[in-house]
Amino acid sequence: MKIAIIGAGFTGLASAYELTKQHHKVVVFEKDSQPGGLAVGYKEKDWEWSLEKHYHHWFTNDKSILGLAKEINYEVIIKRPKTSVFIENKIYQLDSPITVLLFPLLSIFERLRMSATIGFLRFDPFWKILEKYKSSEILPKLMGKKPFEVIWEPLFINKFGKFANNISLAWFWARIKKRTPSLAYPKGGFLEFAKELTKQIEKRNGEVLFETEIIKLSENKKILLEIKDKTGKIKKDFFDKVIITLPSFLFIKIAPQLPQDYIQQLKQLKGLGATNLVLRLKKPFFNDGTYWLNVCDKNAPVMAIVEHTNYMDKKNYNGEHILYLGNYRSPDDPYFTMTKDEMLKKFDPYLRKINPEYFKNIVGYQLFKTPFGQPIISVNYSKKIPPLRTPLKNVFLANIEQVYPWDRGTNYAVELGQKIALEIFKYA
Repeated sequence: MKIAIIGAGFTGLASAYELTKQHHKVVVFEKDSQPGGLAVGYKEKDWEWSLEKHYHHWFTNDKSILGLAKEINYEVIIKRPKTSVFIENKIYQLDSPITVLLFPLLSIFERLRMSATIGFLRFDPFWKILEKYKSSEILPKLMGKKPFEVIWEPLFINKFGKFANNISLAWFWARIKKRTPSLAYPKGGFLEFAKELTKQIEKRNGEVLFETEIIKLSENKKILLEIKDKTGKIKKDFFDKVIITLPSFLFIKIAPQLPQDYIQQLKQLKGLGATNLVLRLKKPFFNDGTYWLNVCDKNAPVMAIVEHTNYMDKKNYNGEHILYLGNYRSPDDPYFTMTKDEMLKKFDPYLRKINPEYFKNIVGYQLFKTPFGQPIISVNYSKKIPPLRTPLKNVFLANIEQVYPWDRGTNYAVELGQKIALEIFKYA
């Protein structure tokens, strides 16, 4: 059977890998020049490893992607880095039951109550009951008003902006449920892992075409794709089945013939884009070894500060210290019109609160943006998710908005890719 997959992110690559194992003729189309989707990477001169444009790691219970890495014999590094919070201009480690119980900004009763709430959610298997509740309404009642206001409310606001008060408790449950103290990372970076997966697909006679865009999808007895290659030339090709792994708004763009009620269903799904300013430094930014810093300040210009080289060894990046400055924002937010210099200027006064000397250690910096990086998981989200099967015969949708109750991540992209590779044969 001849199958097209649109998008060479990890959903597309995982589905292609599974389908080529079943000896189907598979062609993957990718607009970018590299595989990996939201986990795509790049390399600076003299770096041995690639680096993700938008920070990524795995949890040690990410069975789907770790299983795939094992299957293709790809080395994975496991370490336990340090996670902290920034509150009232001070850094506090907060990544274990002990550090929670020692957290000085809450009373012992508040610490115990917050710990009990997190423990309950972590061991509660029934997420479906939780999805009808808003995190902003239930969490203060469960863990107490002060713990929520000091730690969690600023994180919701910084992450989701105007959507902060509408996020389902099931989303928070998923974040707590899956988190592990130790983290995993593919040797060489996610780009190298994606390239190896691409090689495995090609070994089984699958094709992965880069700098190739699908302009239009239409139906007849088979599915016709209009394909624009890297030279700008447009050609047409027929396929028995097509898997779309693009964000829903891009699916609508290439298939305007979709029924209006289905288009409206897709448009109801909201999401945020992501910006990441990546600094390369001669010296560490954090003096305490923190890898991940959650910024618990509603007025902060940055949501998370991640020192990648406090997790992976700086020797892989020519001895440089790599710092991510990350935000989720609506695609129409001013952050998406900023240059890298404008963004650094905006962040600079805040960064100096943490490390007054950081600026003189800058070797270089890059700004990366993507219009879709974080789905908005509102209440009763399970009722809003589109099915994998679309109204167009033999056309299937498998994207980040359908991994619920879990949040975005390459593990769930792989899990979805493996699922859709089986799903498409249930329908003639």
